Amino acid sequence: MLIKPSEITPQQVYESRRQFIAKMALGAVAGGALWEMANRAAFAQEPAQKLAAKLNPSYAALDKQTPFKDASTYNNFYEFGTDKDEPHQSAHTLKTRPWTVTIDGEVKKPVTLDIDSLLKLAPLEERIYRLRCVEGWSMVIPWVGYSLSNLIKKVEPTSSAKFVEFTSLADPKQMPGVGSRVLNWPYVEGLRLDEAMHPLALLGLGMYGQTLPNQNGAPVRLVVPWKYGFKSAKSIVRIRFVKDMPRTAWNVSAPNEYGFYSNVNPEVDHPRWSQSSERRIGEDGFFQKKRKTLMFNGYSEVAALYTGMDLKKNF
Repeated sequence: MLIKPSEITPQQVYESRRQFIAKMALGAVAGGALWEMANRAAFAQEPAQKLAAKLNPSYAALDKQTPFKDASTYNNFYEFGTDKDEPHQSAHTLKTRPWTVTIDGEVKKPVTLDIDSLLKLAPLEERIYRLRCVEGWSMVIPWVGYSLSNLIKKVEPTSSAKFVEFTSLADPKQMPGVGSRVLNWPYVEGLRLDEAMHPLALLGLGMYGQTLPNQNGAPVRLVVPWKYGFKSAKSIVRIRFVKDMPRTAWNVSAPNEYGFYSNVNPEVDHPRWSQSSERRIGEDGFFQKKRKTLMFNGYSEVAALYTGMDLKKNF
């Protein structure tokens, strides 16, 4: 799907909205299109915080990066609406400070951490990951964060911990989509413990060198690049270690369409879509031939996690 230029708010609007609004007030607003721009700017988020992070070359996809304007305006975040442009338009209502994440369950050292503590828990890295959506589109985004395993080691899971459950914020006062019946709220996702411990599994705290935009899962999210995008829970408020496989949001809603594992697999189609090819947002035009989808989204180093498993049955 192509994004109309009129539907894209430039990055500089995010970073200097007060100056932008002032200029509009001085007479730059003329006509319906400019009025729409000024109206969106008035509800924009606070300027993003720059994050000091070194690029980790071991986790840097060589693909051309998706432009920030596309990655921040074409989103799946049903708490703010089901259309791709709705999160960008509606997520200004999300308050990301103060913010805490509770880590509990089958751990020796349960803890509740605020967002500043999470930012300081381990050295921040920039990792350029591919993101593949189950609907057939993809992006390449420079994320900022660190391996989720850094946090897991701090809380010391017990021998009973087999899975990790992630719960997103579900506040109807801040999130207009929570009032819909499209899913059972709050949004819950999960990983097997060994998946969560894999170095590729990222606790995401930023993108493009700055803190996460609200519509991209601020202030803290999961990024699991070898799985379909919906597995990467956004706006996380709780991480719980459990004995049994969590009942995840999409698996509960449509178990025949969304399995627990949800690894990117071109050989296992969604009941309504082929998964063999994909369109890169911001790069592949409507008439351009789609690119071939790679097994595990190209991250073959995770294959050992699924040795002996039937990936068509455990989709």
